[in-house]
Amino acid sequence: MQKRLFLFGLMILASVQVVSAQVGGRYVFRFLDLPTHARQAALGGVNISSGLEDVNSVSANPGLMQGKANNHLSFTHLNYLSDIGQNNLQYAFESNRLGRNAIGIQYVNYGDFVQRDETGLEEGTFQVRDYAVTLSHAATIEHFTLGATAKVAVSNIAGDQAVATLVDLGGTFVHPENGLVVGLAVKNLGVMLKPYGDGEREDMPLDIQLGASYKPEHAPFRLSLTAHNLHRWDIVYLDPNKKGTLNENNEEVKEKKTFGDQLVRHFVVGGELLLGPGFHIRGGYNHLRRKELVVESAGGMAGFSFGTSIKVHAFRFDYTYAKFHVAGASNYLTLTTDLNRFFKKAPEL
Repeated sequence: MQKRLFLFGLMILASVQVVSAQVGGRYVFRFLDLPTHARQAALGGVNISSGLEDVNSVSANPGLMQGKANNHLSFTHLNYLSDIGQNNLQYAFESNRLGRNAIGIQYVNYGDFVQRDETGLEEGTFQVRDYAVTLSHAATIEHFTLGATAKVAVSNIAGDQAVATLVDLGGTFVHPENGLVVGLAVKNLGVMLKPYGDGEREDMPLDIQLGASYKPEHAPFRLSLTAHNLHRWDIVYLDPNKKGTLNENNEEVKEKKTFGDQLVRHFVVGGELLLGPGFHIRGGYNHLRRKELVVESAGGMAGFSFGTSIKVHAFRFDYTYAKFHVAGASNYLTLTTDLNRFFKKAPEL
């Protein structure tokens, strides 16, 4: 009971701090915004209400950790743009003494870069790496689950490190009858402990999200709608160098922000076709991603993502293709297994 009250108190504290959080400015540790597994990527990259049985869902919303993935282990490899790669490891465990918990590792490798001096002379190469270690805990009170994830994030650029400590706070409500799940998450609430070099501390990529997933009774599909960046209304960026259109007076008219565009950019939609316990097809659309990355002259599928999931015995294979730009896309491959199928149940701690 004390753990549950502690989690509830953390969420109240977060809501107070968010009110005074800075909206503008630069953000660091943006790799924390990347989807960590194929399912989340397939549903548009932002989803906090689907995946009660998926051990990886705790990275999106610690409130989704409801004991259905106890002793599940998962590994994800992301072939991102160019030669950038990401690997993620997630494991959930539960005991009478420690409660419901999960540990995770997120590692991003940006490849090798050419190092040059002030004259442009090549001096060799250097590497850029980001990683985060996470520890999550959750507890259920009737139809509500509250959870928290503590993170230590490190960014390494040519041997120069920046360090931050953050926390994700989340909760879910699961309707007992009609297949409705509602989620709320406060992501990346934290501070920069050590900046790069002698630089100043910068803001973390804070994000407040609210979403819902609904599966009609006896229907073979689930629909999701998620709103993100709720602490910041204006997330529209208009390129000042982009040419406008000409009006009847042959005057250039620049594009302006509209209420509708500002509103829609906050939403991500996703759908899952459940063709049985062993085969799922998924799809999603992220309007913000499309508006920021689509090339108007080339069109393309920027903002759309597609995925599939196949279960074979104790293993589940998930694959997602997420389109970012006409120049490239990301490919997610997730392998999850239930260790309970291989080992006898260990005694409770």
